[in-house]
Amino acid sequence: MHPHMLPPSSQKVLHLLRQGGSMTHKDIVKESSLAPRTVRYALKRLKEQGLILEKFNFRDARQIIYECRVADSQRATA
Repeated sequence: MHPHMLPPSSQKVLHLLRQGGSMTHKDIVKESSLAPRTVRYALKRLKEQGLILEKFNFRDARQIIYECRVADSQRATA
């Protein structure tokens, strides 16, 4: 699925991850001003489409770190 066909909340989260790098769910909620449930839904959609990666947070095992899967060369053109 092309990023422009995603729901607005998913597009916003994807944009944040492209601009801000790796972020936790809590960081995304804070930066996006979206409701936590909306961010969870957006992350689920982005993960299903293979647009983001989930990584283990070694500082706090209760949190997952999310980051954009887009390569650096594609970021420059996005």
